[in-house]
Amino acid sequence: MARGVPGSVAPLAGRWRIVEMSGWDRDAIDLVEPGFIEFVEDGTGQFGFIAVRGWLDCRPVERDGQPAVEFTWEGVDEGDQVSGRGWVSLVDDAMVAGHLFFHMGDDSSFRAERFTPTD
Repeated sequence: MARGVPGSVAPLAGRWRIVEMSGWDRDAIDLVEPGFIEFVEDGTGQFGFIAVRGWLDCRPVERDGQPAVEFTWEGVDEGDQVSGRGWVSLVDDAMVAGHLFFHMGDDSSFRAERFTPTD
């Protein structure tokens, strides 16, 4: 089945480095690899932090007049299946802010910056 997601995910497309989370400190975020969230123009994506890896199903929206996405996700946390939802909004060309929710579990706000070639 073809995805009917409009191209408005484009302003968020690419990989973003998670630099701050309200639920965990920077050492925890980067435990396995540098924490990240990534959006693809086809409406998919992924994230990774601590020992969590998730795959996204995104829907473009607007928040406070800025391009944003709301998403559901499925993934693994230390080998256990987990799922949840979240959202991300463009702050400016170099920063996004959002919130990630684990189904029946933790949640955390976060901020992320565009990955640079040195990351």
